[in-house]
Amino acid sequence: MEVSLIFLASSAKPIDENLKKLVDEIEAQSRSLSVLAAREFRYSLRQTPVEVSIKEPRQFNVLEEFIIRAAIEFQPPPTEDELASVLGLDSVFIKTTTTTLRSLQTLSPTSPLTVTPEGRSFYEKGSVPQPPYPIQIYAIADPLSDKITFQSESLNETVINLPDLADFITIDNTIADITSLPLEEIQKSIQASGLALHVPEEGKIVTSSKVLASTQTIWRKISLFVIFDALENKLSIQIRNGKQILESASNWLEFLHAEGKISLQTLCKLSTETINFEREDILRQKNTEIEARLENIRQKALEAARVNNVKIDNSTVLGEAVQLRDGEISKVFSEVLNSAKHQILIYSPWVNQAVVNDKFITLLQKLANRGVWILIGHGIARREEDEDKPIPPEVEKKLRAIKTPDGFPSVQVFWLGDSHVKEVIVDKEIYLCVSHNLLSYRGDYLPRGESVYKVTIPLQVQEAYEFLANRFQNHAQKLWQNALENRDSKLAIESLCVSGALGMEDIALQEIQTNNWFELLPVWLNVALQGLKSKNLSGDSASFKTALSLLSQVSIEEAFIEQLQQGWRKVIGAIAINNPETALNLLSDEVWAQFIRLKIVQESDSPNDFILSRT
Repeated sequence: MEVSLIFLASSAKPIDENLKKLVDEIEAQSRSLSVLAAREFRYSLRQTPVEVSIKEPRQFNVLEEFIIRAAIEFQPPPTEDELASVLGLDSVFIKTTTTTLRSLQTLSPTSPLTVTPEGRSFYEKGSVPQPPYPIQIYAIADPLSDKITFQSESLNETVINLPDLADFITIDNTIADITSLPLEEIQKSIQASGLALHVPEEGKIVTSSKVLASTQTIWRKISLFVIFDALENKLSIQIRNGKQILESASNWLEFLHAEGKISLQTLCKLSTETINFEREDILRQKNTEIEARLENIRQKALEAARVNNVKIDNSTVLGEAVQLRDGEISKVFSEVLNSAKHQILIYSPWVNQAVVNDKFITLLQKLANRGVWILIGHGIARREEDEDKPIPPEVEKKLRAIKTPDGFPSVQVFWLGDSHVKEVIVDKEIYLCVSHNLLSYRGDYLPRGESVYKVTIPLQVQEAYEFLANRFQNHAQKLWQNALENRDSKLAIESLCVSGALGMEDIALQEIQTNNWFELLPVWLNVALQGLKSKNLSGDSASFKTALSLLSQVSIEEAFIEQLQQGWRKVIGAIAINNPETALNLLSDEVWAQFIRLKIVQESDSPNDFILSRT
């Protein structure tokens, strides 16, 4: 019998009508999530029209190049007349050109000819700056994010008949006024806003700014959600703009709530008594669904035994479930792992060197060489710091050291906690439901009545997979959010690897694209390469076309360009080995032009020759 967690009935929850669909979507993400309250509010932004001046370079002409070069290399530097004499030109030509260069701040205003630091920088790039030109943009001060962003279009003023969040929470509107910001801060904010107006590496620079008109108040709609996570035993508050979670605003509200400075009763009519009642009721039943699933497997095995009048012993095959005990466990565990083609998910409350020995590490390395992804979750306590038997650092180090032949991490191991379940799922086809800890007790010594069910019943395997995969996915999402907040590439790589292991390469790429974190593209290509080699990702996946479309936004000067070049060569090669036509179809004229620009291929190459060289 399927048993699910019992939450507040939807009709009893303080949820605004317009948010019910989104609440259903949030709860559908995981069976452990319940939205206890959801309410809409409005809050105010401040919009200020701003004019920025932008200076861009142009290629210098022959005379400009000679004058700048002479000012740099001649000792002592020449005057205009001396340079005119050397060139045999009328000094009027020289003076006209030097006047232009001085107006562009390439030459200093004094004589003899002296190149400014800015002029020297432009000269090294083969260009001179053009006169600045103005562009109007809009500065948006957001008190919830405590940031000023810029955008090219004005926000529309709309009437929103919702409660003002500021009536319930004291919102600090002391964001620095745009007129008081130093130019450097404005330049950084423009870059962070994704406007291609300040691009120093291309010589495009915002040189000044000024406010054009008074600040305007713009109202915006936001939603507040109170969510309880049964797996984490945690109450969280989310602020969303549509479906987008506003991380800084959510963290701020959670801090205020923890400090007792806001009341959920006042905000969304959710009393402390109701929260506590639901928390206790949920925690009492948190493992019921898991236990019901395991009991369902046991009952199917017993029923099959009764029908066939067969006694259950160490090797009795029960339809699509095999029950094994003690000494057989280790052997079957190894056999099941060895059979993996794409993916292995493992959860064991404890992990130690009794199982994770050199033999086990060697087995996992062989799997990694075949392109198999391996995810290992562990932990039984509700908080990692409360674990009595944490994973030994040397064991975790050995697991994390397992790489693919291309040097990419194949095993991801991390604490999830708060579960006594012991499970292994291989390729979504085989499910090991275990009574002992898989990664801390071998089962082949000191028999103590332990048992394992090896299950291939599709429905049971799918249910187990969805539950465990969801835990890994939630962990990946948390890693990604932390990575974004701290711009931590190491955390981002871990998150991308977990997404790849779960076959979610498309979602991982979308996050990279949304957040303009293009230095992670080589990492994504390695993730995709692993999927191609294990045949868990098809060469005609739409993700590859999306990834190729991003090449136009990458500069040849990027620090990661070499890894990107190697990544695409390997990925196209892996696709071509299985289907040359699919690989060739990816190399459209536009894509090929980008491959040449980024030196992924040579100009003398052709798509056909490139494909042939990779097969």
